[in-house]
Amino acid sequence: MGILNITPDSFSDGGQYLSLDGAISHAEQMIRAGVDIIDIGGESSRPGSAPLPLEEELNRVMPVIYALRDCGKPLSVDTYKPEVMREAILAGADMINDISGFRSAESLATVAHADVGICVMHMQNTPTDMQVSPVYADVNTEVMSFLCERIGAFVSAGIAKERICIDPGFGFGKSLKHNIAMFQHIAEFQEVTGLPLLVGVSRKTMLGELTGKAVEHRMAGSLAAALAAVQRGARILRVHDVAETVDAIKVWQALSN
Repeated sequence: MGILNITPDSFSDGGQYLSLDGAISHAEQMIRAGVDIIDIGGESSRPGSAPLPLEEELNRVMPVIYALRDCGKPLSVDTYKPEVMREAILAGADMINDISGFRSAESLATVAHADVGICVMHMQNTPTDMQVSPVYADVNTEVMSFLCERIGAFVSAGIAKERICIDPGFGFGKSLKHNIAMFQHIAEFQEVTGLPLLVGVSRKTMLGELTGKAVEHRMAGSLAAALAAVQRGARILRVHDVAETVDAIKVWQALSN
């Protein structure tokens, strides 16, 4: 899953793809590199970010969806707003990726009878305050409980489990210790839920804490994390550096097998 942020303030690539031409060019580059899914987001969810007005998010993402809907790759839209979900689905989006886990009844109703995949993520608190002081008695137990509760709500709403993937939300209300603990239980998350797991740690703060590197120098750490996630059974990797990740996985799989 290649990241396409249509934002001025994302933590890693904010402002790079704000123009429609820039966004399309980057999407084409990812397609040439071997991307499987393009994840389009109009609102930054970096720690400390403030909510974006609805109209501004629509103005950012909708032209990109219309421009790319026939690109030959599934389009995921990263949003928690039901209005954006609705418009994206009508425009041809293939997947909705909600950092809030579709906890809104309106969001759940919006995707329930639409022919789209859904990614349900765990987040403690909101992007504004999620990294202030994240606390868990047991992060894996609590995140697993949340994901299972949401899966139950989806099934009750008539959503087939085949449409769902899970994301434990690395860096979303978690300390480095919490992130590492979840990484070590990737296989267990999938075994318990019976669903594919998405890992999104590309260029994140946890890699900076482990390496001491600034965000623009975290590619090596991102690739190492991607391979560790694949080794533990992760089915989807949400990344900035598509070409490098594809090459790393190809080599790792060839040598491992």
